[in-house]
Amino acid sequence: MIVDLPSTDTSAVNRTMVDLRESAGAVALGRVLTLIIITEDGPEAEAAIQAANDASREHPCRVLVLARGVRRAASRLDAQIRIGGDAGASEVIVLRMYGPLADQGGAIVVPLLLPDAPIVAWWPGEAPAVPAEDPVGSVAGRRITDVAQAKSPSKALGKLRQRYHPGDTDLAWSRITSWRALLTAALDQPPHERITAASVTGAADSASTDLLAGWLASRLGCPVSRKSEDVPGGQGGQIAAVRLERASGAVELRRLDAKSAVLSQSGQPDRRVALSRRTTRECLAEELRRLDPDDIFAEALEAVPAGRSRPSRKVSA
Repeated sequence: MIVDLPSTDTSAVNRTMVDLRESAGAVALGRVLTLIIITEDGPEAEAAIQAANDASREHPCRVLVLARGVRRAASRLDAQIRIGGDAGASEVIVLRMYGPLADQGGAIVVPLLLPDAPIVAWWPGEAPAVPAEDPVGSVAGRRITDVAQAKSPSKALGKLRQRYHPGDTDLAWSRITSWRALLTAALDQPPHERITAASVTGAADSASTDLLAGWLASRLGCPVSRKSEDVPGGQGGQIAAVRLERASGAVELRRLDAKSAVLSQSGQPDRRVALSRRTTRECLAEELRRLDPDDIFAEALEAVPAGRSRPSRKVSA
């Protein structure tokens, strides 16, 4: 069900939500958090809403979409309420703001927050310079950005590191969860030897590759080099390979294609393992599983290597 409220205000939106609940029972009350999506009006907003709808099946929530429209227009707020099949397991309130109102999302969103529920802010596109100091970000316990959407993801990651506040996170981090899990599982098997050096190879401007190198440096306490390598046929931000050096021989995980990789270990036959690229929905759902600051992310971000080697040979996607 979709209910449009043109030229409205937040009081009218709240009244409509109550009426829908009382008349049709269409809006459930079991919400675990409020997810605020800050985006530009248009295709970007719809893609973010779809990802939130999918993630809400794991995390039922109220989704407030602050869709910023044309700044030169007259000041106006158009609202749209989506419930039932049009909202996954959530209730979605899209607030399209025009004119001077487009930059007042922090004030507009407050009356629509769920009482006593955690607040998460997500910028699927361009994020503010300091998310924790943004009017919306300042009321959120968790702030999700995506540096992959920046012109230079690695530079954007560097700025995030400089301005990090507890509660900040980025989808570049959740995109490497499968890599982290496979590497951890490999090192859990004997021989349990100390890793003496590591290298991470990926696209030159890949924030996820940077973060994976930082995570290894923070966890293993050994030198980690960050190498650049062209990765044709794949999406930007792809990781090509990770190599861990130890006395008995190296452990190497190298991507074969969009869905798999090969794991090589000394004394064992090479194994093909599942390593699918993660969707935005999967990454968002993972980030919503924890509502406290992610200390491991903070340590990995701080340990991101500063230097790079020059691009080497091409690898398959």
